[in-house]
Amino acid sequence: MERLNAWNTYDLAAQDACMTFAEGYKSFLDEGKTERECVDYFVEEAEKNGYIELGRAIAEGKELKAGDCVYSVWMNKSMALFRIGEKPFEEGMNILGAHIDSPRLDVKQNPLYEDGGIGYLDTHYYGGIKKYQYVTLPLALHGVVVKKSGETILVNIGEEDDDPVFFVSDLLPHLAQDQMKKNASTFIEGEVLDLIIGSQPVVIDADTKPVKKGEKDETADKKASEKSTVTKALLKILKDVYGIEEEDFISAELEIVPAGKARDAGLDRSMVLAYGQDDRVCAYPSFRAQMEVTDIARTSCTLLVDKEEIGSVGATGMQSRFFENALAEVMSLCGQYSELALRRTLANSAMLSSDVSAAFDPSYAAAFEKKNACFLGCGMVFNKFTGARGKSGSNDANAEYLGALRKVMDDASVLYQTAELGRVDLGGGGTIAYILALYGMNVIDSGVAVLSMHAPWEATSKADIYEAYKGYKAFLQKMDMRNM
Repeated sequence: MERLNAWNTYDLAAQDACMTFAEGYKSFLDEGKTERECVDYFVEEAEKNGYIELGRAIAEGKELKAGDCVYSVWMNKSMALFRIGEKPFEEGMNILGAHIDSPRLDVKQNPLYEDGGIGYLDTHYYGGIKKYQYVTLPLALHGVVVKKSGETILVNIGEEDDDPVFFVSDLLPHLAQDQMKKNASTFIEGEVLDLIIGSQPVVIDADTKPVKKGEKDETADKKASEKSTVTKALLKILKDVYGIEEEDFISAELEIVPAGKARDAGLDRSMVLAYGQDDRVCAYPSFRAQMEVTDIARTSCTLLVDKEEIGSVGATGMQSRFFENALAEVMSLCGQYSELALRRTLANSAMLSSDVSAAFDPSYAAAFEKKNACFLGCGMVFNKFTGARGKSGSNDANAEYLGALRKVMDDASVLYQTAELGRVDLGGGGTIAYILALYGMNVIDSGVAVLSMHAPWEATSKADIYEAYKGYKAFLQKMDMRNM
């Protein structure tokens, strides 16, 4: 089947709209490098667009009606947004779902140590990474530290021009003969991915007195008995500048991510190169579509969830009851809740499980089955099934649902393509699709093609991002299997 390149279909106005949309997307990526930062961004934007917080609506006894908009945040890392439609909930909703966590390094709970005159933070990698890709990169530290008092300290170090950055060291080639004999999955071990954060044994300030050669440092014995000198100096900086004590690491969530802003890529500026595009490249257009649809028949819902990269587990992952509980509360405020009505709503809903797909890479063509791969610039991607090998762990969308989606997309002039994740017996992967499908609703994986997926810097086509946004809007506005 023929694949059209989206750029060949755009007139000047469409090109301008595509490029403008990409600028907003890049700004979002710069502000949202962690789940918490993404949620903060979405909450601010949602409230600008008239959304109210669900807990507040409950407290005020607000009665929701068609056209009203509410959002619910869970543990500051997952979010559900609803725009109430004209039709009863029992006839189903149109749901977009994307995840806002990305592969990275996490700081351990007892992380600070010194070795060889260098101060380190011990780390544990999160999600599927190639560990060797994280050495020698400029890295930033994002997250929160929660003190015993309940005070929350926001941490964001390494993104401003005058901020320090951090890094993980690597062995020089001259001494790496044995290392280079190992396979790629083991020549950088997980326990080696420790973040270098300093090397100066004293904090230089107005009270610092240098010790001359031959003189005795009267505090040396005391320093040695308390802490290694570099770690002591680092602890002083943490306390004086950030108000953080060493014990506060116990109740901290600190994420180590590539430092730097999202950038245009290519002489033609047709691509975006940035960290965390899996899966924020689907989350942002989903959110924008949710903000912009109006006068809808079926209630629209957008889910932005955590923990997909490690199996959608935990209280903020898609396997939790967060979404179901929030929906029950919304239906109650609309005067439509019962356990049976909730079950009917979920079963009659339609969902796009919006996650990225692996773009065909000519440099590694053998990993793909070309005619069933997706390509940069050829529009949003639909994956009928994911899973591995014999579709294990997959959601496999119904043909009837695909037929209905084709009509919705074609009627809205959305460019789309289909794909699998790699060739049979090699590729495979999972998304949140199978979890929502447990309710009996129609679900399909859809999203944006990505080059270098899960690398510290990933590449996407601006045209694909724009087509995904158009497709998500069309889905929220028009999808209704009952009318097909």
